[in-house]
Amino acid sequence: MTHRVAVVVLNHFATIDLGVPGQVFGTAETADGEKLYEVVTCSEGRMPVRCAAGYSVLPDHDLDVLDTADTVVVPGIHAGRALLDGTISDTLATALQGRSRILSICTGAFVLAAAGLLDGRPATTHWREADRFARLFPQVRLDPDVLYVDDGDVLTSAGVAAGLDLCFHVIRTDHGSEVANRAARRCVMPPWRDGGQAQYIDRHLPEAGGGTAATRDWMLAHLDRPLDLTALAEHARMSVRTFTRRFRDETGVSPARWLNGQRVQHARHLLETTELGVEEVARKAGFGTAVSLRQHLHAAVGVSPLAYRHTFRRL
Repeated sequence: MTHRVAVVVLNHFATIDLGVPGQVFGTAETADGEKLYEVVTCSEGRMPVRCAAGYSVLPDHDLDVLDTADTVVVPGIHAGRALLDGTISDTLATALQGRSRILSICTGAFVLAAAGLLDGRPATTHWREADRFARLFPQVRLDPDVLYVDDGDVLTSAGVAAGLDLCFHVIRTDHGSEVANRAARRCVMPPWRDGGQAQYIDRHLPEAGGGTAATRDWMLAHLDRPLDLTALAEHARMSVRTFTRRFRDETGVSPARWLNGQRVQHARHLLETTELGVEEVARKAGFGTAVSLRQHLHAAVGVSPLAYRHTFRRL
């Protein structure tokens, strides 16, 4: 059965944010080409909504369509009540309540917070608006330094690219990495970025031949090896201190965290697409033992390797 995603559009909407859900969810298909999501768009009273780029859109639906949605998405906004004083209309606030899953992209988090959906919960938004968000919604546990936050039925993300990351994360959660990776390839996007990765990195141009990209490629080709910092720094021809600093500058995370994320992704891929035993999956992914794999996979997705395989091998 097709999963319905309803996108709620407000005046002053962020143009790219509006297109993200339809583009990403619209490309998610089974191996046989069956569409897995239907995306619909709505506004309060089915009224035209205008963006700062100088045009308006007329959604096909009003807010009643939310009653038929499995997932609701609120794109970012550049102005309006939610950003100004932390309020939204009573009609919109009521419509957003009680949804089985609701996502925000960028400053769409202001709308969720204004509806009371983020009270006492972790959330993120665009780093430039973090101070304003914290002043308006002190009851929200804001983390402005991550790409997205998955708190179960409520998920929030930072700027445009982080909204893409969140949508791919949702597809991966619903249908596994094979489906998410296919959708990412269709969108010419990286298939995975850790939600805890820093959203704003002050990047400096690396010295000629001094970046860590070649070593990251080498790490991906040798995930089954015990890759410690000393070996990685030697491959990059840097000191451990310099390598660690440059790696974080270029990726936003430490080498260990990046490597662990890649190993989890590889293990998920093997569980979905091969008949390898859990011990062999653990070895090929670089975790060494089934116990270690079980711990890391449970921390990442909340299930054991066998439960993960049972869920996603049928898709």
